[in-house]
Amino acid sequence: MKYNFDESINRLQTNSVKWDEVENLFGDKEILPMWVADMDFKSPQPVIDALKERADHGIYGYTTRPDSYYEATVGWMQRRHNWTIEKDWIIFTPGVVPALGIIVQNFTNPGDKIIIQQPVYYPFMSVIEKNGREIVNNPLRLENGRYYMDFEDLEKKIDPSVKMIILSNPHNPVGRVWAKDELTRLGEICLKHNILVVSDEIHFDLVYEGNVHTPFASISEEFAGHSITCTAPSKTFNLAGLQTSNMIIPNQDLRERFTKALEDRFIGMTNTFGVTALIAAYEKGEEWLDQLLVYLKGNLDFLNEYIKSNIPEVKVIEPDATYLVWLDCRELGMDAKKLEEVIQKQGKVAFDEGYIFGKEGEGFTRINIACPRALLEEGLKRFSQVLKK
Repeated sequence: MKYNFDESINRLQTNSVKWDEVENLFGDKEILPMWVADMDFKSPQPVIDALKERADHGIYGYTTRPDSYYEATVGWMQRRHNWTIEKDWIIFTPGVVPALGIIVQNFTNPGDKIIIQQPVYYPFMSVIEKNGREIVNNPLRLENGRYYMDFEDLEKKIDPSVKMIILSNPHNPVGRVWAKDELTRLGEICLKHNILVVSDEIHFDLVYEGNVHTPFASISEEFAGHSITCTAPSKTFNLAGLQTSNMIIPNQDLRERFTKALEDRFIGMTNTFGVTALIAAYEKGEEWLDQLLVYLKGNLDFLNEYIKSNIPEVKVIEPDATYLVWLDCRELGMDAKKLEEVIQKQGKVAFDEGYIFGKEGEGFTRINIACPRALLEEGLKRFSQVLKK
């Protein structure tokens, strides 16, 4: 089946956070939203068909997760990521960020330190600080337009109170797919210091040709036994509203502790439509995903050429993965708040401003390119025209 990603779909009045909350969030209903990480594309047709069939049944009571749910997840990890996992390792949660909060609460104590690598997905900071833990920032290094982990800085900042690292792999917002040797070095440091690795791999299916995602836990039995991997079909297939994610935990002790934490909070009841969507997506969604990746690469190429031709002061940090592109705007000479004001208030387009990802993001902005090319072009026009003023 040939999918049409150029189709323009009106999302207004669908209770869309991205579109219907624009005026509440940015103070102007005319702002074009290119910020939050969901796509302006329909999900794969097999997913839509499966959801329609389930909806037609008419009864949406308490729902279990059938064997096919786990089999679909196991099969996906094997086919797309060459990672052999077992059914028992898969623990359902209603979203990755809620799961991160529970992981922080149950595998660290108040006052413990948790490492993150800024600029990084901003909810990482929230789940640490709101649970009374301390952030240890091991900032990424930007060299010649590419980000790298700083292992020397990491080892300097480790002390006995550091209990966990939350890893973004692939990295949001800078788009790095961490190489196996980088992950291996990180893992060895964490094993040496008994630091639990929590690897958020929610963007792992959205990898551009020429790059290969390596699940952290797939590298060795030791890494698998000392890690929790966060996965979901939500970013891949545009299913975030169905609140369905899976924590993959090979270590039985960690798994039992996490499962008990879910039970103690009465969390774990399945979303009826989330189960249906995951099975259909993982079993029948690969054709759509392969076409999506080609379209996203076309959008990325379009963005690169447009910015080079119209606003060469802005530098594109070329992503290995994700539909989120990190733009270096420091040559524009504006502070973070001024840059935000110019883009949103004057340009009437909403990106995610870089400072929310940590102080290392000041002078940067993140743009979501998972939209029809005509919409991407309109957003870039607004961006470039306001800067030319």
